[in-house]
Amino acid sequence: MRLSLLARLGVVAGFALPTIACAQAATPAAATPAAVTPAPAAPPPAPPRLVVFITVDQLIPAYFDRWGSQFTGGLARLAHNGAHFTEAYQDHAVTETAPGHASTMSGRHPRSTGIVANDRGVYDEQAPVIGGGGPGASPYRFRGSVLYDWMRAVDPAARALSVSRKDRGAILPLGRAGRDVYWYATTGRMSTSTWYRDTLPSWVQAFNARRIPHRHAGREWTLLLPESAYAEPDSVAEEAAGGGGYMFPHRLTDDTTRIGAAFAGVPAMDEMLLQFALAGLHAMELGATNRTDLLAVSLSTTDAVGHRWGPDSREIHDHVLRLDRALGAFIDSLYRVRDSSSIAFALTSDHGVASYPEIYAQRHGLAVPRVNVRPLLEATAAALEARGVPATALNWDWGMVYPDRAAMRRAGLDPDSVLRSFASELRKVPGIARVDDPRALAQRDTATDTYARRWAHMIPADYDVPIVASLEPGAYWGMGTSATHGTPHDYDAHVPVIFYGPWFRPGRQVERVSVVDMGPTLARIIGVNPTEPLDGRVLERALRAQ
Repeated sequence: MRLSLLARLGVVAGFALPTIACAQAATPAAATPAAVTPAPAAPPPAPPRLVVFITVDQLIPAYFDRWGSQFTGGLARLAHNGAHFTEAYQDHAVTETAPGHASTMSGRHPRSTGIVANDRGVYDEQAPVIGGGGPGASPYRFRGSVLYDWMRAVDPAARALSVSRKDRGAILPLGRAGRDVYWYATTGRMSTSTWYRDTLPSWVQAFNARRIPHRHAGREWTLLLPESAYAEPDSVAEEAAGGGGYMFPHRLTDDTTRIGAAFAGVPAMDEMLLQFALAGLHAMELGATNRTDLLAVSLSTTDAVGHRWGPDSREIHDHVLRLDRALGAFIDSLYRVRDSSSIAFALTSDHGVASYPEIYAQRHGLAVPRVNVRPLLEATAAALEARGVPATALNWDWGMVYPDRAAMRRAGLDPDSVLRSFASELRKVPGIARVDDPRALAQRDTATDTYARRWAHMIPADYDVPIVASLEPGAYWGMGTSATHGTPHDYDAHVPVIFYGPWFRPGRQVERVSVVDMGPTLARIIGVNPTEPLDGRVLERALRAQ
């Protein structure tokens, strides 16, 4: 039992501590009171039997501030009763889904995980999806270990299940360690790739037989609350840029051959995924023994809705309200089958999001900040090809340049000269804030230079990326028509970090923290040690005092 308030004030086991009236007045030996045996220190709580790690794709802290008073379910429970870090960040430069998910339970930035962008994430044509419904995928590019590896080093019997609508959202939280990793195929089924299994287990087949997406064909997504509960207008023209309707209600196709893909972009997708996670928990008996098991759930609909309608839309407002209710039902379901005192929850996001450039421009009285580097890339490719160098010798990916130095040398060109010239021209493109050599950024003051720090956290030492470009605030790469993310700016990096359960101290924390701190913090309560050096640290403020 922990010491009570009275004990801390000087009363232990019913006896007042002796009072020294005067420092010079010695107490006769015979008068010395008997020593008081202090109350035993409180034993640390037993490790959780189940850790539930929830990643909500594109969930930003601003949503808690805007609509938190309307939350009544899982987001409300976690935010109000958990250790809620409001200044948490994915502290790397390319804030995309794959790098973000790779950092959640590894305790390491992309420079260590090797996952630097979606296009260099999990795609693997050697590992096709069982039954089709998407490109092949595997964790073969992932480097190092994750929380589940540390758990298995102590208890090889520990089990883990990771599920998501996206392949990268399911794969990367478990690194290379997982076996039970499943994601949504565009055919409307949950599946995995041949990297993990040759056939789907019976419980997955049984779940797929329910054909939940097909039962939603022709249904409408309507507002959860009365229209007066939404401050956002429902007739913003910019939201139609990506095609399709931008006013409620939103009707799903009744074509059962297309419903699988359409279903992925509505709130019911998250609800189905949570049902799938519960089915897996029962089938695998997660959390049913004295060991610690792991359930990783990545919910992707916030990303789909946020991309299509933007973070300022009525659609994202309604979706987040529905997400809150769905998470509440999920937690209640877990508590019905597992002891609530044995479950630890953690929640975060893989990245943030920026407003539509047109909306940002209206707010700030600016020109629409869309940055088009295509003319420069095409001119550079043409110049290289004229010298006998393939156009692909200067590969551009989300502000990162990957050169083929060997191809340039074979054509008699000095790669460094080519790259210096390209960087010089890149700096002239309107909307680009700065162009850096990431190898030199470690010499900058990374404590105050956010660009330098996040790029330094991004590029593995053995990656040849000599040029990185950062956008001005509010700007987008290219002329795409959806809201997006991916920059080093705080609005793309700012995410929630919440821990909930008996091991954690409730309350809002304004300490600036990183998502890479989550893995080591969970390792502490489980009682396992990381098997390699980490970028993250244990968040002591999250933990209850022992």
